[in-house]
Amino acid sequence: MPYDLPDVIRVEEDGPLRIITLARPDQLNAINPELHLGLTKVFPQLSADEGARVAVITGEGRAFSAGGDFDLLQGMVDDMALRQATIAEGRELVVNMIRCRVPVVAAVNGPAVGLGCSVIALSDVVYMAESAFLSDPHVSVGLVAADGGPLTWPLHTSLLLAKEYAFTGERISAARAREIGLANHVVPDGEVLAAATEAARKIAALPQQAVEATKRVLNLHLEHAVLATIDFAMSAETASFDTDDLRTNVAKFLGR
Repeated sequence: MPYDLPDVIRVEEDGPLRIITLARPDQLNAINPELHLGLTKVFPQLSADEGARVAVITGEGRAFSAGGDFDLLQGMVDDMALRQATIAEGRELVVNMIRCRVPVVAAVNGPAVGLGCSVIALSDVVYMAESAFLSDPHVSVGLVAADGGPLTWPLHTSLLLAKEYAFTGERISAARAREIGLANHVVPDGEVLAAATEAARKIAALPQQAVEATKRVLNLHLEHAVLATIDFAMSAETASFDTDDLRTNVAKFLGR
């Protein structure tokens, strides 16, 4: 099945597997408008791909994703239409991942920050390279974490730990992520894609209807929790772009 996506996200067919790659390696797969749109669009297309049984998602190069591109954030400060469209896409991305028919195995090959961290939190099985880490720095930049870890972390780990890492944006090492329930497995650097792909093949060999319906049963817990919080979160994040803290931090990062 052909996928209609921007060039910054690739989907490759490997039998019943689909390998999804974030492909802005020179920018550490930072989320620009094209990649944001691509992530929003890929999961409904994956669900519609009748030959797909399991997907593996990873990043090209040294990072899974370095988080939000600051040029995009500046654009959202300056342009209300872009802000509203991007926030709406963020909501759609979260819901699309939760409702995706196909199990998604994350191969975290390097840093997963911001929205990259959110994609990991919404995946079904998580493999991390030893040197990789998670971080959700929304709050430290001046943003409400509307599509971030706080939506899902309370179901993966304790509410106290979710609060600590959401407030501080502190890096969560691969070993720590596994310890507190944010990752399933940690493997040596360079082996994470192979390990995630092997796990995906095992899932793909299982009875399809049983796998997909069981995923849906489990994700109904996640969907109910997310739908209870996401509209407030998105509204609050939209308001963040009018705060002096966010504007100052973005300008400082961009050297303006």
